Amino acid sequence: MTAISADHLYELFNRSKQNTENVIKTAPLGICITDPNGHFEMVNPAYCQFYGYREEELIGQHFTLVVPAAYRQQMAELHDVFIQGNETHELRQEWEVRCKNGETRTIIAEAARTIGDDGKPRKVTFVVDITQRKRLEERLTQANEQLVYMASHDELTGLVNRRQGLKRLEEELKRCERYGGELSIAMFDLDDFKAVNDTYGHATGDNVLQEVTAKVNGQLRSTDVQVRLGGEEFLIIMPEINAQAAHTAMERIRQCVAESPCTEHRLSVTLSAGIACYVEASSTRMLDRADKAMYQAKQNGRNCVVIAPSAM
Repeated sequence: MTAISADHLYELFNRSKQNTENVIKTAPLGICITDPNGHFEMVNPAYCQFYGYREEELIGQHFTLVVPAAYRQQMAELHDVFIQGNETHELRQEWEVRCKNGETRTIIAEAARTIGDDGKPRKVTFVVDITQRKRLEERLTQANEQLVYMASHDELTGLVNRRQGLKRLEEELKRCERYGGELSIAMFDLDDFKAVNDTYGHATGDNVLQEVTAKVNGQLRSTDVQVRLGGEEFLIIMPEINAQAAHTAMERIRQCVAESPCTEHRLSVTLSAGIACYVEASSTRMLDRADKAMYQAKQNGRNCVVIAPSAM
């Protein structure tokens, strides 16, 4: 075995130390070293660039300088626990940090515990910027939530759409079949709505639909569900009330709509409604009864509410 002189060993040590320093300085990820009290001892250029500070602005400062005020105490406590413990690595974690210009970013931080020349522990932290990835994930989440919402709601009015509404009606019918109780539905549409579109245009017609459905929602209980079946035709699902109570509620709604002009044109709008109650029938049968009662309301001169016979 070839002997290595002390001078050669010292040269290798210095070269290794210099190489390590060069690696840290040129690393594309942020690296910092904090002392036992949490103060910066070393920050590499990538760390400074990420946070927007110069090296001299960070050295000697507590590392929570780059942490939002709400999290500073928590982060300082975690640092102290890690420094005083025996673990050599800290689990990779996601954190929100704040740059010098006030911008909030998201990072993945991973840390290692090492011993300094003075024999005291140090914390070496490696920082990876995931801000763009986080924002993309948030946008994707919002887009998915929007798609789910659109699949079950009417785009114009924000009401539950026909498919989701009929599903909800089926659920209420199953509840009645299993546990008993009462259920009523009201089907209504706006009288002579075609004349509104023909006279004032479809944009005004859309505004009328939005205003009317908002007025109707304002008169409903939290347990009631208003559904847009299509065009100017709507359904209201009313759990736990009988036909007479539903009639009283629809009369209140009918009066509210008739007495409240719509849009800047101050248009008078009325509705005709038919009510059907649960009598151990399918949703199709129940809707058919409500539809026939609504047609009867039209025949009676419009702007009125009719209860369907129990066995129509």
